[in-house]
Parts: sequence; structure tokens; C-alpha cells
Amino acid sequence: MAEVPKLNLSLAEAGIVTIDESAVSAKVTKQLVHDACVMYHANRRVGTSRTKSRGEVAGTTAKMYRQKGTGRARAGSRRTPIRRGGGHTFPKRNRDWSYSLPRKALQSATRMALRLKLEAGEVKVLDGIELTEPKTRHVASALKAAGLAGQSCLFVTEGINADLVRAARNIPRVTVLPRTDLNADIVMRHRNILVFADAVEALSS
Repeated sequence: MAEVPKLNLSLAEAGIVTIDESAVSAKVTKQLVHDACVMYHANRRVGTSRTKSRGEVAGTTAKMYRQKGTGRARAGSRRTPIRRGGGHTFPKRNRDWSYSLPRKALQSATRMALRLKLEAGEVKVLDGIELTEPKTRHVASALKAAGLAGQSCLFVTEGINADLVRAARNIPRVTVLPRTDLNADIVMRHRNILVFADAVEALSS
């Protein structure tokens, strides 16, 4: 059982909540979490880099000078890879780096990542957050009061909280996501996980 700090509407500590780690994930396989994160990183690669081979570089294919009698090393065309302006020996080509792991494996990896955060003491439970209007300054001041200013924070809500998304989107390294959109990579990339109370109940079920 993990004891998690509970924060009130102003992000001030207001008690302790006990969460059963095994209800979030029965076990932790770090290799699976790693594999999931690598997959998400690979899927973000654009793969549009391309360079020219010696056959694609503009220029003559004529021999630069005669083979013998000059006292210099023999030389082919100016497009050879060993000369400036020549083509690449192993040119880069467009490539699709994306791949996918099984859906159930990714779901398990997300829960394992959450359990790792619980064990590291980087999860906090929120009753909610007080927003009189969807302004950035309200979220920024609340994070500052909680000692989380400048740190990466992930707000996990049960549904889509449009006001919180609008208020937090201009704060660097602060993300707001509904529980259903979580994945292992985004959980591991944030230092602090701030989970709304109703989302905790769903994650523990």
C-alpha cells in the first residue's frame, strides 16, 4: 500500500490517501515499460532525411586527369564520395520508423509506469483545482504555492477538463490529459503526477 499526499483545491497538502499498488498493476516489468517508451519515441520520428548518392550528384562522369604519368594518385570523377561535393557512400533514404506493440501490452505498460511513479513517491491526489476563470496565472500561482513551479507536472483528469487545459497549456512542461489518453511514455516523462480523485478510483478498479 502506498501513502500518497492529498492536495486541496489550492494544491496545498490536506492529508494522506492510501492506494493499493497491486490494484493499479499486479507487477512491474521494467523491460515492457522501456519497450513501450522506445516505440512511442520511434513513432514520433519523421524519417524524411535524404542525401544523394554519387549517381545522383550533378556533374560530369569524366575522369579528372589521366591515370598515369602525373605523379599523383589515380582519380575517377568529381562525384566520388571521397571528394568535397561528391555523393554519400551510404546515402540516407526516407524511412518509416513506426511500429506497434500489442494493445494489451501497451495498456499493461501504462499501469506499470503509474505503479513505478507511486513507488517513487511522485504521485499526488487532487480534490480538484480552483479556477475562477481559465487563466494561466491561476494554475501558475497554484503550482508555485505547492512548490512545483519549474517542474514537469502531469494533471490526470477523469474526463476532458477544457478550462484546465486552456489555463495550463502555456506553462512549460505542464500537461493536462484525461485518464483514457495516458501512455507509459508520457507518464515517465513527467516528474510529478497530479491525479484527480475520481480518476484515481478508475485507475484502481
